[in-house]
Amino acid sequence: SCSAGEFQWSLIFYVTFRLGLLLLHSSTIFSFFLNSSPTSQSRQHLERITSVGPRPVGSQENEVLTVGYLLKQIENIRLETAAGPHQLTVDVQRPTGSFSIDFLGGFTSFYDRVTNIAVRLEPKGGTQHLMLANCHFDSVANSPGASDDAVSCAVMLEVLHSLANQSSPLHHGVIFLFNGAEENILQASHGFITQHPWAKQVRAFINLEAAGVGGKEVVFQTGPENPWLVQAYVHAAKHPFASVVGQEVFQSGIIPSDTDFRIYRDFGNIPGIDLAFIENGFIYHTKYDTANRILTDSIQRAGDNILAVLKYLVMSEKLADSSEYRHGNMVFFDLLGVVVVAYPARVGTILNYMVATATFLYLAKKASLPGNGDLACATGVAVLSWFVTLLSVLIVALLVTLLGHSMFWYNHFYASICLYGAAATGKMILIHTLAKNLYYGVSDGLGDLYFDVSLLLWCCSLVWLTQQGLCSAYVPMLMVAFPLATRLLLAKEFKHRGASVKYSVLYLLGLALPYLHFMFLIWVVFEIFTPIMGRSGTEIPPEVVLATLVTLATIFLSSFFLHFIYLVRSTKWILAGLGSVFIIMFLLVSCGLFFPYSGSPDSPRPKRVFLQHTTRTFHNLQGQVESRDSGLWINSFDYTAIQHITPHIPEINDSIRTRCREDRPFCGYPWFLPVKFLSKKNWYLPASEVSPSSPLEFSLLSREETSWGTVKMTFSAKGPSHMSLYLMPHRGANLSTWSFGDGTPQFDLSGEYFVFYSHGLNAPTWTFWFEIQVLDPDPSGPEGMISVAISSHYFFGEDQRTAQLEEILRRFPTWSFPSSWVSTYDMYRY
Repeated sequence: SCSAGEFQWSLIFYVTFRLGLLLLHSSTIFSFFLNSSPTSQSRQHLERITSVGPRPVGSQENEVLTVGYLLKQIENIRLETAAGPHQLTVDVQRPTGSFSIDFLGGFTSFYDRVTNIAVRLEPKGGTQHLMLANCHFDSVANSPGASDDAVSCAVMLEVLHSLANQSSPLHHGVIFLFNGAEENILQASHGFITQHPWAKQVRAFINLEAAGVGGKEVVFQTGPENPWLVQAYVHAAKHPFASVVGQEVFQSGIIPSDTDFRIYRDFGNIPGIDLAFIENGFIYHTKYDTANRILTDSIQRAGDNILAVLKYLVMSEKLADSSEYRHGNMVFFDLLGVVVVAYPARVGTILNYMVATATFLYLAKKASLPGNGDLACATGVAVLSWFVTLLSVLIVALLVTLLGHSMFWYNHFYASICLYGAAATGKMILIHTLAKNLYYGVSDGLGDLYFDVSLLLWCCSLVWLTQQGLCSAYVPMLMVAFPLATRLLLAKEFKHRGASVKYSVLYLLGLALPYLHFMFLIWVVFEIFTPIMGRSGTEIPPEVVLATLVTLATIFLSSFFLHFIYLVRSTKWILAGLGSVFIIMFLLVSCGLFFPYSGSPDSPRPKRVFLQHTTRTFHNLQGQVESRDSGLWINSFDYTAIQHITPHIPEINDSIRTRCREDRPFCGYPWFLPVKFLSKKNWYLPASEVSPSSPLEFSLLSREETSWGTVKMTFSAKGPSHMSLYLMPHRGANLSTWSFGDGTPQFDLSGEYFVFYSHGLNAPTWTFWFEIQVLDPDPSGPEGMISVAISSHYFFGEDQRTAQLEEILRRFPTWSFPSSWVSTYDMYRY
């Protein structure tokens, strides 16, 4: 055993070492050295695109101003490069179509005359094989959308300019697709890949997206399969940043988001690479997503990477027949943003099992030697400590929630580490200290034993993940291979000196690489999930999520340091320090010292609130108006609901809380997207009636009984660029087919049907039909067969605002981001 002083010195060195490595990694990520000068032209494109303001589909800003600017810049490039070895063709596509998607619980999308600008760059004389580069220039309402996704389109313009000016001809062609309807749940990309004549020649794609504002773009999806694409990125990217862990987390559906990658993969059956900015997701889809927040370094890095990868791919012979190289997935991850390690998944499987076999042989040999402790019992103690620690921290999180201080860490992330991290670390040390003092007593070799326990547990996770076919198994492989090698190299230090200073230093150096990488992955997890808690709805308790993440991070990071507890004489000073930090932080949180939100221009952390000034009309079976009302329908998209809003706007309080009417489609409210399962707490403040200048026109065109026993109903609707259709068959009836997608109705999680509609300019009247299979001659008595509701959403222009809406918006605090518009909801029974 070493002295408590030596242990504390080692702990200080360990913490300083880890923080230093983390800072080094962060600086590598955010302040990466550049090989070329900043791209001022991309900055100019970005500022010009965002200068028109929000660009929702159907608006003049999106369909005319932005399209006009992009076409002008593309024409300038075409004229400048006309004498070169390439030809440039531009096509403005305005497709109409529909499809079903299982995103957000499942719904169907219909689009009419949305806009795509497709630019085909190829050698003169043409080419048979094309690469696709995709960005979208539309934005959500009320946000200028600089990172999502104007910056990508600005970068693509410059990449197009660079490739078009290349003196040597490309082997293959490139389509630069500037799509104008991604925020409407991936509509424009579907229109291109399923309808455009060029789409059949596309062999692979690169999609540029954002889940945050600026920073370094990360490769978070590849494939499906086609490892040659990952190899192309590894070979060509100047500033690589990639993680197969991100890919598997994203594709698991945990993150409530999706990109055009899904459309090209599922509907085009082509492989690709998905890149996205992830930093500062707090201001994603808000008014703060402005051009000035995106550093020129970020634009330069993205441009360098995309240009280099595209150059490599269009000169590659593999692009000509990409299906020939479709053979499994790839394990890929970057080290310090300098180099990407990539190898086939089948190689990873072999490597993982080799490491696992070596580890089990080592442990079996250790267990056969006399004088070794009970590995099974020690493993039980370690696992028990995990569960007790997690349970204890979750109790603390529950107390914080009950005290009404959820999300205190949203603007003060360090506070969550001090509270939950101190609680988790202290609990782990306390349990093992009690085990050492009360169960083991004075015993040699406990440090060695608990090192083996950590090795065994990581090895078990390695085997399990490998058996599940997950490429992320490389993480526990690193966390087994390096500690095992370190243990073997430091066998004498283990045996003779225990936790000496020399041993501690050598031990930390041996674990540096896997721990550095693992800490980076943990940073990415918090970078992504912490902002998501601000837009994950009122039903998911964020304290539970964050406390769990902090506890798991603590458990994983402490795994190969548990044995220090059994090597030192006393841990009382460590426990006293951690306990003091926890108590002080808990008291500060309980007093409400940490306010969750901030309106600071430098580092905003806005609370997201959605307001719709709406008029609702409900019709009975006879077509007569049964009831009608108007109000401000308010949704909070985080767990704190309106508790922080009420002191500023007293009339928005829980007395106007509204409940879901189960007898009305989607509760009788104008949901823009089918997310009622995320935000079940709503408020409805009575207000004056809305009167849009272009009101919705909705009518039943025909109703007929078919020869196969169904009732076919045809409708027409004409209204604003965004509408939502809700269908709720009554008991004894069900939808058998309809005019959307492949003809098979797809319902959402609640069993209702949601159809999302949008259109560009000069769209005709929307006509659709569906058939109802009546299983009962009188399916629902006086209620009829089905309830049909349609809502209209006015996201731009003079109809977006009303005087009452403007008045209440002015009263919202500066730390909030109220996204607002006018809507209507009309329900009919048939």
